[in-house]
Amino acid sequence: MRHVLFVCSGNFYRSRFAEAVFNFHAARLDAPCRAFSRGLATHLVAGAGDLSPHTREGLGARGIPLHHTGPAPVSLSRADLERALRVIALKEAEHRPLMREQFPAWEQRVEYWTIHDIDAAAPADALPLLEQRVITLLHEVRAGG
Repeated sequence: MRHVLFVCSGNFYRSRFAEAVFNFHAARLDAPCRAFSRGLATHLVAGAGDLSPHTREGLGARGIPLHHTGPAPVSLSRADLERALRVIALKEAEHRPLMREQFPAWEQRVEYWTIHDIDAAAPADALPLLEQRVITLLHEVRAGG
């Protein structure tokens, strides 16, 4: 089984959406790959609940069941990084400094995308872009990349 890791700050919105989209489509295609997600600053969402309402709504609109994402935000660990075939951090400007601080040996090994959080893009704009990137990634991973 090939694993893809999506990393964001709180593991509450973008990374959880990406994880669910990837896993939903991988299961439909019977692909031997799965995604999981983690956060670099999960303390930022402490007390906010288990999942962003934007993620919940975005997945619901696409008919993607919530069981395709984890049950709650989880902090990133070195073991998570080692387990993944590919590691995607969802916004370089936001996540590269955190990777450099927390996992300096991994900073250059992570693939950085530019998917804005709600402070810079509405979910109606960010989630379709993220969905497209995730589906493209799934096809790359299925092909062996």
